[in-house]
Amino acid sequence: QVQLVESGGGLVQAGGSLRLSCVASGSIFSINAMGWYRQAPGKQREYVAQITRGGTTNYADSAKDRFTISRDTAKNTVYLQMNSLKPEDTAVYYCYVIVTSGKTYWGQGTQVTVSS
Repeated sequence: QVQLVESGGGLVQAGGSLRLSCVASGSIFSINAMGWYRQAPGKQREYVAQITRGGTTNYADSAKDRFTISRDTAKNTVYLQMNSLKPEDTAVYYCYVIVTSGKTYWGQGTQVTVSS
């Protein structure tokens, strides 16, 4: 079992920045990858970014050049630095981990609202 707690969401004006954090606890030794999805009102959940155990990162096209995923292994934390935010980035952002068994665990989500 892995538990995830996100933080860092909030209200920001267009063009601003936010940094989301996600702290993992529990069976952290089994984590192969950590990342973020988001879900806007009335839309399906969509992939944002991921970082693997080896440090390889991957981004959705919507996140490239504006968002940066990173991690602090000592703190069991993954971050999502979001710059140049747009109103269309407004969503609930969910942290996830994929463990060695292939199972995915999800956090409770953190709201990001970007005003125009």
